[in-house]
Amino acid sequence: MIGAIVGDIVGSRFEWNNHKLKDFELFTEQCFFTDDSVMSLAVCDALMKCRFDYSDLSEQAVKSMQGIGRSYPDCGYGGVFGGWIYSDAPAPYNSYGNGAAMRVSACGYVGNSIDEVKRLSMAVTEVTHNHPEGLKGAEAVAAAVFLARSGMNMAEIRNYITTNYYSIDFTLDEIRDSYRFNETCQETVPQAIAAFLESTDFEDAIRNAISLGGDSDTLAAITGSIAEAYYGVTQKIREKAIAFLDERLSAILLKFEEKYSAK
Repeated sequence: MIGAIVGDIVGSRFEWNNHKLKDFELFTEQCFFTDDSVMSLAVCDALMKCRFDYSDLSEQAVKSMQGIGRSYPDCGYGGVFGGWIYSDAPAPYNSYGNGAAMRVSACGYVGNSIDEVKRLSMAVTEVTHNHPEGLKGAEAVAAAVFLARSGMNMAEIRNYITTNYYSIDFTLDEIRDSYRFNETCQETVPQAIAAFLESTDFEDAIRNAISLGGDSDTLAAITGSIAEAYYGVTQKIREKAIAFLDERLSAILLKFEEKYSAK
């Protein structure tokens, strides 16, 4: 889980000030956690609080996302999702925004099979992003996390994603100059996965994602979630990221990691 949070925090200062190079300081005083971290940890909370068979996961996801989300009103929610957070009758709104994909990585750690991971992803996503492209984007990320932590190599992960979700027929160098801010799953998830697929280690994956520009915190959060499952995260990077979280969020992270061990 720390991988998504690292990506979010590192990318936070570049979202509206893109840096299309890989040479930059990872953590500065300008960094902060955003809704990507808050909602990723809310999904962790829901997975830990729901029934053992996950039969009430969707209901618990709503409770956790609203309950935790309301404590961070200024963390960068989109307009419609922000309304959902405070709604007394929260309902899905046919979204295919990339918020579906940035918060789902915990499902890739909890599920014991690819089919179970897909069911978990559906349950936590459909409460808001019930458009087919929103569900697809979330599932692709959760599946990639599961495959990465299960020992699949890069070629196998690429093949699974291209066969089942997106055609990644581009390189980062080919799209970097023209890639622009885009909040859809369709124009964020393939690029984030490509940033992982071209990486040599966890930090390189984050640098790849940031160098594309666009919705930097979300792009890097998605890339980071997969890269952590594949490479692990160094203690130094981990400690720097946790220092940006408050006590409530760090407690959820540590509890989740204790229950679902990372690489």
